[in-house]
Amino acid sequence: MTVIIQLMLVFLIVCAIAVCVTRDLLTSVIIYMSYSMIMSIIWITLESPDLAITEAAVGAGITSLLFFLTLKKIHAIDARNEVRREHARRMSEGEQGGEPDEE
Repeated sequence: MTVIIQLMLVFLIVCAIAVCVTRDLLTSVIIYMSYSMIMSIIWITLESPDLAITEAAVGAGITSLLFFLTLKKIHAIDARNEVRREHARRMSEGEQGGEPDEE
């Protein structure tokens, strides 16, 4: 085994653990996509291009797309954007209206 393949296997294990411990659903889906892409590269190095294409198409493509659509459907992505907008609004109000007026 070469060093590159060993690094990919370590990265694969790190991705698998990270998907399990990450609390943010969108981040978990993105990590899962990287897991699938690394897995397809490993299949190529094992000289199995048919499995590599299938892993890239189904694992990183279709499954991730379905996960994104599910997150959109349950409003997980919208809720995350709402929290960011609310935080940005509070920060801008804090900078503009946080100081008392001197008269």
